[in-house]
Amino acid sequence: MSMYDAAFLNTELSKPTSIFGLRLWVVIGILLGSLIVIALFLLSLCLTSRRKNRKPRADFASAAVATPPISKEIKEIVPAATQPVPAEIQVDIGKIEHRVVFSDRVSSGESRGTASASETASFSGSGNVGPEVSHLGWGRWYTLRELEAATNGLCEENVIGEGGYGIVYRGVLTDGTKVAVKNLLNNRGQAEKEFKVEVEVIGRVRHKNLVRLLGYCVEGAYRMLVYDFVDNGNLEQWIHGDVGDVSPLTWDIRMNIILGMAKGLAYLHEGLEPKVVHRDIKSSNILLDRQWNAKVSDFGLAKLLGSESSYVTTRVMGTFGFSYVAPEYACTGMLNEKSDIYSFGILIMEIITGRNPVDYSRPQGEVHFNGIKPTNLVDWLKSMVGNRRSEEVVDPKIPEPPSSKALKRVLLVALRCVDPDANKRPKMGHIIHICLKLKTCSIAMNAEQLGTMEAAKSKRRRQRLQVVKAARAVHGIINSKS
Repeated sequence: MSMYDAAFLNTELSKPTSIFGLRLWVVIGILLGSLIVIALFLLSLCLTSRRKNRKPRADFASAAVATPPISKEIKEIVPAATQPVPAEIQVDIGKIEHRVVFSDRVSSGESRGTASASETASFSGSGNVGPEVSHLGWGRWYTLRELEAATNGLCEENVIGEGGYGIVYRGVLTDGTKVAVKNLLNNRGQAEKEFKVEVEVIGRVRHKNLVRLLGYCVEGAYRMLVYDFVDNGNLEQWIHGDVGDVSPLTWDIRMNIILGMAKGLAYLHEGLEPKVVHRDIKSSNILLDRQWNAKVSDFGLAKLLGSESSYVTTRVMGTFGFSYVAPEYACTGMLNEKSDIYSFGILIMEIITGRNPVDYSRPQGEVHFNGIKPTNLVDWLKSMVGNRRSEEVVDPKIPEPPSSKALKRVLLVALRCVDPDANKRPKMGHIIHICLKLKTCSIAMNAEQLGTMEAAKSKRRRQRLQVVKAARAVHGIINSKS
């Protein structure tokens, strides 16, 4: 550039402009500085936005690491077991992406942490994720779409049960498997606690008198449990429903149902560690198959009791309005297996008498021994037994009433189960022993009755033969004279 050009450029840049009289080079500098500031501002906004987008993932990752794993695993009691037993079971569910996080204890030690990609299922609201194996040693995960298809959109026509914790629907999976789908009411504390207990406890428990849990669904706000379908209704329907003048539940069938219930509860109380307290034993929670085998269901209120604990204090739950709840549990909230035994005793009375635990619609002629009309089944039964009217308590729909001896033995078991002193109530194992004795006695008595009937038939046949022989002899004499 020549000296002339430089002088000309300097002259032009030094000329004042119309912008406040500023020189041209000053205006150009201001514009360039403004552009640089704007560019830096936009760059900072972009970086801030990216940092915010990454923050939830980082928070979730740290939360997943901090999430406590399953603290304990339910185990079946075996004689050689000497390992210390856990106090409770827990399944933690990440709430941001509804990711199930778990840790299992194995024989070589305890492995902790979150599930890997193959062991973790993140459920989206679209429901496009297919079911996967849960890797918990049992069951599977189901998608919401799959369960909605199985239950025809959770329609009312498929409702087979309803309670304070959820609604149970009948369903059929794509492979033709009949299932019962329990849709838990998601009321924060209760439903999530119920879900954790049912998934971990029922999922691992296997017994012929307990309803089997096949799997579960965690998607959005939904918490669903998928059970094996028992297709013959529940005990409440067969005792209090419209079955006609004669019930298909004979005395022997009812005794077999009581025995099956006792075996299922004994397994929960005495065959597992930590022991499981059901907390909601009632007739509608006893399902029946086509052979009238009893299956205890609905562990939504179940509580776990470690070997070192004699009871656990908890909020009173269960069917309180129908008088299944033990008095000490209702008053103090102190819960143990004796609370289940009280409810079991009420259930025995219900099976024997065909009456509801609390009934305000009984005839006016029924009075208590002190002149007060009883509405409580326990009080009424005690008054009937005390007045030596035990035979009158039997359900009139039973085809053939039991013997007086068998009836009194069962009533004795029921009354011992509802003893006001919880320490005096028998254990489930002892109840099974008594029920087996009753069953043996019933078989022996039936055999004796059958033998008596056969002897009577044989005697009648001999008498008929004697009459025929006498008639033939008389006929022969008449013919010889003629």
